[in-house]
Amino acid sequence: MNTDPTQQTPSGHPATGWWTEASIYQIYPRSFADSDGDGIGDLPGITARLDHLVELGVDAVWLSPFYPSPQADAGYDVADYRDIDPLFGTLADADKLIAEARSRNLRVIVDLVPNHTSSAHRWFQAALPAAPGSPERSRYIFRDGRGPGGDQPPNDWQSVFGGPAWTRTVDADGQPGQWYLHLFDTGQPDLNWDNPEVHAEFLDVLRFWLDRGVDGFRVDVAHGLIKQADLADWQEPQEILSGNEIDKPRPPMWDQEGVHEIYRQWRQVLDSYPGERVLVAEAWVEPAERLARYVRPDEMHQAFNFEYLLAAWTAPAQYAVITRSLEATDSVGAPTTWVLSNHDVVRHASRLGLPIGTVRPNGIGIGDPQPDAALGLRRARAATLLMLALPGSAYLYQGEELGLPEHTTLPDEARQDPTWARSGHTQRGRDGCRVPIPWEADAPSYGFGPTDASWLPQPALWAEYALDRQRDVPGSTYELYRAALRLRRAHGLGRGTLEWLSSGDEVLSFRNGELTVLTNFGAAPVPVPAGAEVLAASAPLDDDGTVPADVTVWLHG
Repeated sequence: MNTDPTQQTPSGHPATGWWTEASIYQIYPRSFADSDGDGIGDLPGITARLDHLVELGVDAVWLSPFYPSPQADAGYDVADYRDIDPLFGTLADADKLIAEARSRNLRVIVDLVPNHTSSAHRWFQAALPAAPGSPERSRYIFRDGRGPGGDQPPNDWQSVFGGPAWTRTVDADGQPGQWYLHLFDTGQPDLNWDNPEVHAEFLDVLRFWLDRGVDGFRVDVAHGLIKQADLADWQEPQEILSGNEIDKPRPPMWDQEGVHEIYRQWRQVLDSYPGERVLVAEAWVEPAERLARYVRPDEMHQAFNFEYLLAAWTAPAQYAVITRSLEATDSVGAPTTWVLSNHDVVRHASRLGLPIGTVRPNGIGIGDPQPDAALGLRRARAATLLMLALPGSAYLYQGEELGLPEHTTLPDEARQDPTWARSGHTQRGRDGCRVPIPWEADAPSYGFGPTDASWLPQPALWAEYALDRQRDVPGSTYELYRAALRLRRAHGLGRGTLEWLSSGDEVLSFRNGELTVLTNFGAAPVPVPAGAEVLAASAPLDDDGTVPADVTVWLHG
């Protein structure tokens, strides 16, 4: 890879606002902090730990779903969009969390799940006994089956979680009835966004939470709301959380043009409120130029950069995805986001410990090839320091500031992700990145709660990653994150401009404002420019001051 040392990648986006350079921390509520000892994290537990986020140095928090739900998909099957599941607390607890966060200058983004509801939602419960073609059924996607007696699904679509994307209903007389679409679990029927009533409902839900003071919404499956009108067959298999391959036509269930008008309406609602409220798209869309259409000036504010998350740990791959991402979002005047881990993927401290070129696994379990833990953490620290130096907004997933790996030896009988069962036990799924995080090495459940209860079993090695083992310890992953976030803010890296420096196939180097950033992807040590001051390093430099393999440094001067 040869780069022009004078080349600048555009990142001077005209958009302004707190989100354009923010560091945002994702909380998975059931696994963050448990206040009552039932083994499931809750809103009071989050509120009690807000000072951790202040100490860490983030600007905002994004909360995964906390709504009433049968928990068929860990809360992404919502039964009521205007309340809190008793597992997590009450509306009063949510109000207190928002107020306490605001008092600490932390903004709060909540999850919104508009592609589907729970099968326990009052709308779907009303649809089941209703007649075909009724107003109740028109809120969802019900269709007659194919073949004699309608005993074949309406098309060949497959669920993201495995198996058919259609389930047949039973009529009041006990006879087989119509089929309903669920691109995810059977307990997650897809809504029909061609129905104006669905539009009106979600506009009201937005206002409900905006009125309670939230600063924005992370929109689940933002690319899936509109389906191709003819529901045409699609021969390609569905893979969980993967964008459309660039050289193939768009699937009929993803990234349809109609989604953009929905978000224009939503943007108008958010813009009518004070305080810079934001919309963030979870859209597994490729290429970057197509994803950028979700963040045009009158649509969403941000979209998760999953192409970056999936990029290989090589200098050419990182250079290509960073350049493409910045150019695509700059073309629509939007900031770029950067993310390495979340609740749906193998944690990057483990993912990067797999051989380069390994296909991203959908979970890792007993009997699977195991990552190199030391190498994975080394690369994860380097990747994080690289990411936090990029202009735009950075997302962090709870526990990554502790260097947490995936729980790769989670007993299969403990797994709760519907992917495990629906894939016929071929895909272990996402439980390994959702295990409750450790706060105190010697406390019950490692400080997750007041008892030993934990909804997923924690591994014995969690003690060495606990916060109290890392706080104020020079060189710990936690202190690396704290220092990097502090320097990121002090040097305005989020609102900076990236200028590539001369790099080869094993080194990536760029300037952002006053800082030079260098990552060594190769085996040979790399010298630091003469006279440069090392502000941060993901691992110790060699005795002669050179940068060893899989290390990122921030330099000044």
